Amino acid sequence: MARLQKFPNLSIIIPTLNEANHLPLLLADLHSWPYDFDLTIVDGGSTDLTISIAQIQRLNIINSLKRNRGYQLRTGASKANGDWLLFLHADSRLGPRWVKRLFKILANKTSENFAWYFDFKIKKDNIEFRFLEMAVALRSHFLQKPYGDQGLLIHKNLYNKTGGFSSLKIMEDIDLIKRITEMTKVKRIKENIYTDDIKWSNSNIIKRAIKNAKLRRKWRMGHDIDDLSKEYYS
Repeated sequence: MARLQKFPNLSIIIPTLNEANHLPLLLADLHSWPYDFDLTIVDGGSTDLTISIAQIQRLNIINSLKRNRGYQLRTGASKANGDWLLFLHADSRLGPRWVKRLFKILANKTSENFAWYFDFKIKKDNIEFRFLEMAVALRSHFLQKPYGDQGLLIHKNLYNKTGGFSSLKIMEDIDLIKRITEMTKVKRIKENIYTDDIKWSNSNIIKRAIKNAKLRRKWRMGHDIDDLSKEYYS
């Protein structure tokens, strides 16, 4: 995907599993990036049209040996050629200024010393979602704990120093952010990323937050990750 003048190369990595409804929309956002980049999906065994969509778009496709998001992200990063890595969930949409914001970050050499995240948003008029967005913003800024659905932009050198993603079915984002923040800070890209509202609309936000907090505590206490994954998806 050769584009304009030479610029730090960007590798975009998206783990997928039956994301045919979401992937084309995210790809439309990503193709507005005007410089060199490679875009890879690491598929965990989709049975819908995810692979066909990726083939039509001529994307790099890696068929993951495991249906495991941490493993998929780690595999994608190991094959990436870019100076910078951008990890995204397939059900995400990017705000209109994302190109301008990433350009500013990538053009500044000191940006390599930090990891970067988008501002979490949900495109639906619901007061509960506004409170959720505010809570995520406070957690990300003050506690330095953005999660995977906020994306992650990181220079390959810093990624490698942290050891990268672990092959965890869940908590892979928290695990990596913990290691990043032991070395440096995570900073806002200052642009929105919109996540699919369905997974939030179909559940009680407070109950879900409590459940996730309990799972995180169990994980920190050393509970088996396979058991936690089953509980999370139940």
